[in-house]
Amino acid sequence: METKYIFLDVDGTLVNYRNELPDSAVAAIKKAQANGHKVLPLTGRSKAEMYDYILNIGFDGYIGGNGSYIEYEDEVVLHKNLALEEVIEIVDWLRERGLEFYLESHSGLYGSENFKERGQQPVRDYVRTKGQKNTETITVDDVFPEMIYGEDLYREDIAKISFILDSYEDYEAALEKFPHLKVGTWGGAEEKAIFGDIGIQDITKAKAIEMFLEKTEAERENTLAFGDAEIDHSMLEYCAVGVAMGSGAEVTKEIADYVTDTVDNDGLQKAFAHFDLI
Repeated sequence: METKYIFLDVDGTLVNYRNELPDSAVAAIKKAQANGHKVLPLTGRSKAEMYDYILNIGFDGYIGGNGSYIEYEDEVVLHKNLALEEVIEIVDWLRERGLEFYLESHSGLYGSENFKERGQQPVRDYVRTKGQKNTETITVDDVFPEMIYGEDLYREDIAKISFILDSYEDYEAALEKFPHLKVGTWGGAEEKAIFGDIGIQDITKAKAIEMFLEKTEAERENTLAFGDAEIDHSMLEYCAVGVAMGSGAEVTKEIADYVTDTVDNDGLQKAFAHFDLI
């Protein structure tokens, strides 16, 4: 059997938006690996957000920060961070606008002073529009269980900064303020803008896969990508097969080669079976 390289988004693909990991997904990954295939998460999450219960699956590598960090066979292939002066400028600008935020690093997630309080409603809106139920009980700690507070936020190890959008104008202002950086939005169903983020320019999931293939000398024709949101489009289109999750955005389903079921309805396992990976 020819080795396939399988790249998995995490939120809304591997785990649901309550950070719950289906046993069926774990079983599918392990069976695919036993069949000789390679499975890697390709996520916006930093390594610090890849909690033990996820990492303990035993992946064949890890691509984080939406492609700014690549690790394979215990070797760091790529590791890009924002410059310290860029972090300082962003943090100061967010504080001036009264926006709460968190810094994303492989050493941890670092929240601003009032992120836990101000983030309560945005995270509930976020998981609700992703199809989760009983969202009135969800807290910031449910979504970001290891967020660190009270630390110095002028840091040199930051790949990306996410912030709560009080209005869409905050995103537009960020675009104007930081034209040399990658400014985006993320949120809920159909890409409703709930959060903004600022990161390194010219970083995409597709470029990360291209670099990974160059490193491993694997063939693009043997790649599959799984995702649920617009941020995943570049890898769904780049890989030989792009799979959208059943709870994903409609626009994501439209560009995918195949649409599987939701995370909670064993979507990953069903797709692995459909493509004879297990």
